[in-house]
Amino acid sequence: MSNQIETKHLGDVLKNHSQDMTDKVVVITGTTSGTGFVCAREVAKKGATVVLLNRASERSDSSIQQLKEAVPRGKFEGITCDLQNFESVRKAAEAIKAKYQTVDVLVNNAGVMALKDQATADGYDVQMQTNVISHFLLTKELFPLLKKSTQARIVNHSSMARLGGPLERHYFEQKGGDLGGDGTEEENFSFQGPRWLRYHQTKLANANFTYGLKNKMEASEISNIVPLLAHPGLAKTKLQVTSAIDGGMDGQAEFMAMAQSAEDGAAGIIRAAMDPEAKPGDFFGPSGQGWNGFPERLTPEDLLLDESNIKINWDGCEKAVGAFKF
Repeated sequence: MSNQIETKHLGDVLKNHSQDMTDKVVVITGTTSGTGFVCAREVAKKGATVVLLNRASERSDSSIQQLKEAVPRGKFEGITCDLQNFESVRKAAEAIKAKYQTVDVLVNNAGVMALKDQATADGYDVQMQTNVISHFLLTKELFPLLKKSTQARIVNHSSMARLGGPLERHYFEQKGGDLGGDGTEEENFSFQGPRWLRYHQTKLANANFTYGLKNKMEASEISNIVPLLAHPGLAKTKLQVTSAIDGGMDGQAEFMAMAQSAEDGAAGIIRAAMDPEAKPGDFFGPSGQGWNGFPERLTPEDLLLDESNIKINWDGCEKAVGAFKF
């Protein structure tokens, strides 16, 4: 992956905040480009077997070939998983369970941003199902394999968009296509309006899911699974391209001058996946204004830990895909 933006921080993470991953199974969603691709490449270099979950496409096939070329001795397996289809997620989980006895790291990386107000085939908002509910489903389906690991990790990916108002229940309901519309061009290009509100809800929910997992595992006395959270800051990836094509943002926005490389954007989830010092609930990402920089250990905002938000996320996801059994 070529990138004109200088990568400044990934090397430090790999040198000082990672570990040997030989014999570990790492499952990552959304690896065709961007942060997921970089994460897959780097954990493979450390010896992990990497399971790549993406929609079936030429782009997916091409990315696997690129990973194999980047890491000739790497162990990669692609499994079809469409996060906009619950049945596809369940089938992907079954395929993993049929082949692997344990999962050591699950990286819930994939996401879409500021898409139109449209429903998936399951009836949910396309952003909420892709970014949140399907990752909840995948995590609950793979939880028995995570429990078998000596020390497993669940890494959720949030963003700066987590900051804002609290979660609202109706975004988790089968109301896709009836959640505020598409907004005006002015709203979309200034990162306001209903598209961006829906995106905010998903990125806050990713964080609330992490701390909901932490609370429930502590209550169940499960100590061998570490829930972790990361955010990429502002990283130049296909995420902006997809949103711009859909009309959700200005593809030439001046603020992209603050963007860091996809490699540095991935540094947070890579640290979460491999830092031997990581503890339950650790949150890694650029500090300060949060747009770029080294993935520090951050203090989660009150909104991320709020019991009401955690409950709205948990209840909404369980209503959609069933109870999460510990």
